Amino acid sequence: MGILRKIGATLTAAAFVGVGALSATTSAEAAPQVTASAQKSTTAPAPVGLPPKAAVTTTAATSTSKLIAKYKIDRRCLTKGRVLCINKKTRKLVYVVNGKPVQVMDVRFGAMRTPTRSGVFKVYRKSKNHVSSLYHSKMPYAMFFSGGQAVHYSSDFKARGYNGASHGCVNVRDKKKIAWVFSRVHVGDKVVVYSK
Repeated sequence: MGILRKIGATLTAAAFVGVGALSATTSAEAAPQVTASAQKSTTAPAPVGLPPKAAVTTTAATSTSKLIAKYKIDRRCLTKGRVLCINKKTRKLVYVVNGKPVQVMDVRFGAMRTPTRSGVFKVYRKSKNHVSSLYHSKMPYAMFFSGGQAVHYSSDFKARGYNGASHGCVNVRDKKKIAWVFSRVHVGDKVVVYSK
């Protein structure tokens, strides 16, 4: 009888550990980060002579500065709040929250006859399952920022890459990433489009 209780307790403990591991994995996948190295650096042990909190803050600040330099993030993106920071030269969209890069994705822009506008804008409308009334093309996860121009998922970009172009919108080819950002961006959030 005593052996059965020990086996039952061991199985119960293993089940709880398994559930915890699954939850941790699911949470990590639900909120993809910029890089794995940025995650590791924020949990690095404190250097000798510094309290743990100061070490984490210093390491996180260094990591953030490296990401800002790597993705050539415009200073107008480094403000309080949420910003869709879009660099035409690097062809990257960096989702920045309170001055810290949170998510990065590949983007493409309008053709020469229908260029994507540069400047500072605000998201004025969101439409999860939008279809263009002008071009009759699907624009899932659309976040409009200037006239009919929006940041949105593009199946054409996913299929053809940079061999195509948009009619002025900012196309994203990673559906999971744009869906993740779409769920966090609010109407009124800043959009910065630039070449640097």
